[in-house]
Order: sequence, then structure tokens, then C-alpha cells
Amino acid sequence: MLTITDIMKILPHRYPMLLVDRVLEIEPGKRIVGIKNVSANEQFFQGHFPGAPVMPGVLIVEAMAQCAAVLILRDIPNREEKLFLFGGVDKARFRKPVVPGDQLRFECTIVQRRSNSVKIHGTATVNGELVAEAEMLSVMVERPK
Repeated sequence: MLTITDIMKILPHRYPMLLVDRVLEIEPGKRIVGIKNVSANEQFFQGHFPGAPVMPGVLIVEAMAQCAAVLILRDIPNREEKLFLFGGVDKARFRKPVVPGDQLRFECTIVQRRSNSVKIHGTATVNGELVAEAEMLSVMVERPK
């Protein structure tokens, strides 16, 4: 298990863009399970939507990608010199709204890995119900100095 402190040692993201709170399981090079506790205090709820808060789907996909990035970056020795960027998102589907108080559970599996890119399948569930899924392509680049 990885705590938020451990995650922050791996990912370059910081509040308000750090969207993974804990990692529950890791199968190195294969799969990861992480969570995000969705709070009413999230900045995006101020405008999405006043009086009827719903977590934006793009942020759910971003959170899945961050979870997958923990899996990939964890084993890269010079990770502070690298960034993983979106290369594409395919087959994204949103099944149910995510609202304050929900706990998102992400499961991300590596589908294909090349020297500088990784294709990942991710799912997001709340209370065991699928709320979103997507295939994501991440591309590794050198981090600007």
C-alpha cells in the first residue's frame, strides 16, 4: 500500500491536480488499484455544477491516468527527469455521476508497453458499480530542466 506521501514522491502532480489519495494494490509491471476520496471541497465543484455537484469526466480519466503513472514511474530509476503525458484516450465511457462523498476506486492494467509509451485500460468504480472506463495512451518525455 502507498500513502499520499509515497504517491507524492513518485508523481509530480500537486494540489489541486493530484487526484490519487492512496494505492491499495500493485502488481509491478501489470496492474494497480488506487482510490480517490471525492470531497465537497474540491475546487471544480464550485462551477460543475452549482447546487448539483458532479465530478467532471475528464478529471476521472485524469485520475485513472495518474494511478497508472504511479505503477509505471515507481520502477523508473530517474523518474524525476521524466514526465508521462497523454498520447490519447479511446473508448471512454461514463456510466454514472460521481458526487461529493463518493470514493472512487481505480483499477488500471497495462495492455501494451513500449520504450517510451504505455497503453492502459482503466476502470473507475464507486461502491462496486462501474462509473467510468477508458483506454489511455501515455507517452514518456524528458522533463524540461
